[in-house]
Amino acid sequence: MKRPASSKLTPAQAAELAALAALPEAAIDTSDAAEGDWRGPQRGLFYRPVKQQLTLRLDADVIAWFRTHTSPEEGYQTRINRALREYVEAQGRRA
Repeated sequence: MKRPASSKLTPAQAAELAALAALPEAAIDTSDAAEGDWRGPQRGLFYRPVKQQLTLRLDADVIAWFRTHTSPEEGYQTRINRALREYVEAQGRRA
């Protein structure tokens, strides 16, 4: 499901953001911020791509190969998806 496009800021919202951006660091209250080490954040750590269900006809021997060459942690469909993604990315690098 697609998110609706966000609307433009109202003049009041823009003015509030500008006032906050103009504040010196010492004037910002961080008492309610979570404690912890914020160094080394990882971008996209919780990103999960949108999946689309479809019917796809593959040769039986190809499916059999993926089923026998998977680990218990992941299914054969995940491996097929990864193989297809690697192919698509390689094609993108070639173009």
